[in-house]
Amino acid sequence: MSTFNPTRRNLLKATAAAGGVAAAGPLLLDANADAAVVAQEAKQAAPATMNAFLRVNGTEHQLMIDPRTTLLDALRERLHLTGTKKGCDQGQCGACTVIVDGRRVTSCLTLAVMQQGHKITTIEGLGTPESLHPMQAAFVKHDGFQCGFCTPGQIMSAVSLVQEGGAGSDEQIREGMSGNICRCSAYPFIVDAVRSGREAMG
Repeated sequence: MSTFNPTRRNLLKATAAAGGVAAAGPLLLDANADAAVVAQEAKQAAPATMNAFLRVNGTEHQLMIDPRTTLLDALRERLHLTGTKKGCDQGQCGACTVIVDGRRVTSCLTLAVMQQGHKITTIEGLGTPESLHPMQAAFVKHDGFQCGFCTPGQIMSAVSLVQEGGAGSDEQIREGMSGNICRCSAYPFIVDAVRSGREAMG
């Protein structure tokens, strides 16, 4: 059986230990309270899913999505329209280009919920294997692709460029298509394809 030895040293140790516990108690309580507040705030800040109505290639789709979902991810992961490619995810390569209300849009930089009520066209809605869009046929005819990864975005951008009236000359085509990167460097063939597609589109 242990006994307490009432020396000055033991008395100081016991007093210090008791004082430390007393002083740390409120701090521990404050830390626990702060953690609870942070957890509650995080729970409240977490975005709930919401209804989104997207009109893609002439078809209405109702999706329950996180409001932070990009249009690109909604197209690829929820609607399984994988023709729209995920490249840089920063709006720099153009691989994810789609047409919204007749204008080119990098779908990785826009939220899906922001496109409700708009007409969205992807490469799947442009033509079919049996009936290619004139621009698709022009890219095939002029070998405007090599690996093909960037081709859907190139074609969507080219169609919109022609519709915008910005493909009047080869120089305008080069400038207008500069936001679409081809890592295979098929740029001369792409210019030929856009010019040919412009003529076919009338």
